[in-house]
Amino acid sequence: MSWTAMWRDPHEQEVTAAVSLDAPWALVQRFNGLVRDSGSKAERRGVDYIIKQLAKAGVPHALHEPELLISLPRRARLEVVAPEPRVLTAKTPSMSLSTDGRYKRGNLVYVPTGQAGAITAIFARVELAADVAGRVVLTEGYPSPGKVAALQDRGAQAAVFISPGERIHEGICTTIWGSPDLDSIGRKPTIPVLAVNKAEGAWLRALAEAGAVKVRYATKLDEGWRPIPVLVAEIRGTVEPEKFVLLHGHIDSWHQGIGDNATGDATLLEVARVLVQHRQHLRRSVRIAWWSGHSHGRYAGSTWFADTFATDIDENCILHINCDSPGCRWATVFEDVFWMSEAEDVARAVIHDTTGQDSSGGRPLRAGDKSFSNIGVSTFYMLSSTMPKEQLKEKNYYPVGGCGGNIAWHTEDDTLEIADRDHLLRDIKVYAAAVWRAANSPLYPLNFAAVAAEFERTLRAYQEAAGSGFSLGETIEDAQALGQDLARFYDRTAALTDAAVDDPRVRRANDVQRRLARILVPVNYTRAGRFRHDAAVDVPPLPDLEPAAKLASLDPGSEAYRVTLTHLTRGRNRVRGALRAARRMLADAGG
Repeated sequence: MSWTAMWRDPHEQEVTAAVSLDAPWALVQRFNGLVRDSGSKAERRGVDYIIKQLAKAGVPHALHEPELLISLPRRARLEVVAPEPRVLTAKTPSMSLSTDGRYKRGNLVYVPTGQAGAITAIFARVELAADVAGRVVLTEGYPSPGKVAALQDRGAQAAVFISPGERIHEGICTTIWGSPDLDSIGRKPTIPVLAVNKAEGAWLRALAEAGAVKVRYATKLDEGWRPIPVLVAEIRGTVEPEKFVLLHGHIDSWHQGIGDNATGDATLLEVARVLVQHRQHLRRSVRIAWWSGHSHGRYAGSTWFADTFATDIDENCILHINCDSPGCRWATVFEDVFWMSEAEDVARAVIHDTTGQDSSGGRPLRAGDKSFSNIGVSTFYMLSSTMPKEQLKEKNYYPVGGCGGNIAWHTEDDTLEIADRDHLLRDIKVYAAAVWRAANSPLYPLNFAAVAAEFERTLRAYQEAAGSGFSLGETIEDAQALGQDLARFYDRTAALTDAAVDDPRVRRANDVQRRLARILVPVNYTRAGRFRHDAAVDVPPLPDLEPAAKLASLDPGSEAYRVTLTHLTRGRNRVRGALRAARRMLADAGG
């Protein structure tokens, strides 16, 4: 066990004991009934309420209002024209191509892609071999960016998705992360996208499987660049105030959005209130941000913040923590909470110390306002507590992306009964302890030796898959050598775990950890490089080398094989360059 799992701050229990439900539950009740579309008047009322509460508690804050690309679905129509006329209930996701309410006609074809079997599959990439050019494609699942992009690339005229439940879940279908730039604007969806519920979808699928089906459809979206709120509070540290932990969550919602994410907004407010009460013991700063544009702009608010304050984040952000869907009904366990390898020990320890529970997680998804990986900022948590898998099975619930596993997620049913007072109180304490521990730990609570070990496992898996066609031997040796260097670094700095935050030796050690994150996080979580934003589809470990997993299945004489080999060679160079840069940095620092 690393020291990050064992270090405790003497004031942490005092901080968590100060957590109350008065202010957060009042916010949850206030938000019940507010449909907080990004940039809407209702959302602004929610923001104004939080601002009033922050002022009342004496928490410094600033409101930004950037103009960003927002897409608000207004209505969708889907009708079967032949062989059996029928009007179906339909919705369209944010960023779908709008027909401005005018009907289009097309021939329907069913292409199976399957429902997501786990939360990780919701955001996965999809490969599609079917010829769907000029057809309206019917398929299963959420209208996720990966599926929509795959259908669009194959020439689909439009896409219709069958929801896994009787409610149609709202969502967003673009792969563009945040507002588009010149590199990403070409990925903007160019086809209308619709969704139907499970029962009507099953009827439509059976009809399509039986023979030719003609449909007509229409979508209407209010899309454009509009001002949205980004509210940021800051509780300044007393010793090293320029360094900060970033805690954040989204304020916009689908429908009333109580479990996703009014409970998260309430958590952020209460953490701010408690931290300002104990600011005399806070060593580094904590910034708490409420983003708009999460639901209707593919993380537009957090992406804008990452872009606008990139230099400050690069130089001073210790780590960031997302807060989405805490305190929900029946959410009694901590599974799939997600963490980067370097933060796993502290993430687990905080949950155990605060709740007495063990937790499970894994590699963060390309979701949840994870807008800072390209800068190279470590993170832990994305979602919070959830329902036990046994209970999900008993209720016949399917995977959703929030609400503690409740299938009210992204539907009209996400109302007040989805929140749970006791669970919310527990989860607020977890987040309060997490930011307090991260801000006050003399050495940043990160263990990059775990990242080197992760890299070695990933490289070995890719090497086994590639076989003799491509060698990662020297790259594996680089990862092993980095692990050894890091072991020496952490052995040497272990004596500093109880030193003062402003001890020059502590500052130097933390600067090393910051620079390690800026090198190792991007190479493990991005393709686009620093200060650019990857597409909103899942990113595999060491993504530049992931094609190694398919190399052995390709004909060695084919163009696909040669192109893949060229790609892998360049990817290997990037990974080796990062590993060696990390080693040089450690050597220069005396590691």
